[in-house]
Amino acid sequence: MINKVAVIGGSAGSIKVVKTILGGISITNESAILICLHRLQTDVSAGLRDVLQYATNIPVIEPKDREAIQGGNIYLSPPNVHLVVEPDLCFSLSSSPLVQYSRPSIDVLFLSASEVFQENLVGVLVTGANKDGAFGMKAIRESGGKTIVQEPSECFIDTMPKSAMSMTAIDHVLGAESIKTWLDSYFKEKPTPQT
Repeated sequence: MINKVAVIGGSAGSIKVVKTILGGISITNESAILICLHRLQTDVSAGLRDVLQYATNIPVIEPKDREAIQGGNIYLSPPNVHLVVEPDLCFSLSSSPLVQYSRPSIDVLFLSASEVFQENLVGVLVTGANKDGAFGMKAIRESGGKTIVQEPSECFIDTMPKSAMSMTAIDHVLGAESIKTWLDSYFKEKPTPQT
């Protein structure tokens, strides 16, 4: 059973930030990290996956359609498809139209994850040049999850974090190193017993 999930979204300048975050995190077999970074539609190689894998010992996987979400893994949105979390804890890959000028779209991943994981979800939005992810962060907040954005002054381009901050309450505004520390502590906490 997966009881803790973090979704991470970013665009321009985000690869370095995400590598920093992943480099200091350990997760359990009851936890997972889902990542959507804007990437070229022609990026059909595993290059980005490999770059992120070098930063962490946790397996980084580009999931296939209908692949089950397994704890203890990091999942990366493949190029040129939307990554959707389904209620049966499988992924679906969609080639539906661009959302916020993007495919994969951060909003699509965040919105679907918020419906499935609700209060067990943490949304993290880092540097990026458009508003993708802001609606998703609002949905995560409204579903009882936690929201974190990268400190705008630290961002390569601060449009994404600022868009989320203007749309919904943000629990934490942190630099990349502090996001790493916060998430690592979050994954190490024992889940609250269900009553």
